[in-house]
Amino acid sequence: MAKLSDIEAFWNTQVCGEVYAVGNSLTDKFRSQEEARYRLEPFIFDFARFYEGTGKDVLEIGVGMGADHLQWANSRPGHLIGIDLSQRATQFTSERLKAGGFSPDLRQANAEQLPFGDDSFDLVYSYGVLHHSGHPERAIDEVHRVLKPGGIARIMIYHKYSIVGFMLWLRYGMFRMKLVSLAAIYSEHLESPGTHAYSTREARGLFRKFERVKMRIHLSEGDLLEGAAGQRHQGKMLEIARRLWPRWAIRRTLSRMGLFLLIEAQK
Repeated sequence: MAKLSDIEAFWNTQVCGEVYAVGNSLTDKFRSQEEARYRLEPFIFDFARFYEGTGKDVLEIGVGMGADHLQWANSRPGHLIGIDLSQRATQFTSERLKAGGFSPDLRQANAEQLPFGDDSFDLVYSYGVLHHSGHPERAIDEVHRVLKPGGIARIMIYHKYSIVGFMLWLRYGMFRMKLVSLAAIYSEHLESPGTHAYSTREARGLFRKFERVKMRIHLSEGDLLEGAAGQRHQGKMLEIARRLWPRWAIRRTLSRMGLFLLIEAQK
């Protein structure tokens, strides 16, 4: 199991999405990162439904570069709080919201030990974050604890049986003549050390305390070899694969093998 300090150090090196933050000023960087994020993952809006934050107490776990947190702020919630394990992420998000005219409430904190009382929030949102926790089951239980009765959690975690997973298994397992599990592949080769991924059945186990759970699988830009590959994956073979990748066929026939598992759960 990865150490909390190692996970924190990884994301303090480069915040998720920072690869798209290009330009001479912070304003330019924020604009380019936001444009890339929502061009590659336009379904975020349908999943998050930011407009539902109006007048509610909202918590975002894992603010990253702050693009989604700004969307929540624009919905005018009653109270909006964001946390992240990475100081770099909270600094970026703070600057982003201040530039938008907001006074952010951001805290550096561990999702497995949320610094809030029981029944504190109407809505908890976390996109692509909790699978990086050392113990995701503890983080999900914390989400349940801080939600008000009837509150909604919208959380994206990684789906185990994905095209990304099998590509990494081929590269780091089969091509190296190693017998290795998908769990080990995600833990050792995807992003931060100890990253998890789940089948839909395993995900339902994580959300066992919730009254109602809906989930759907979505192809990621990684499955489609679109966008940047992240901190750990570069090289000529990847560039060649990008040019030859049959995206139209994948969208048509392999949509159930997406990396993103989008979950809505009600307490």
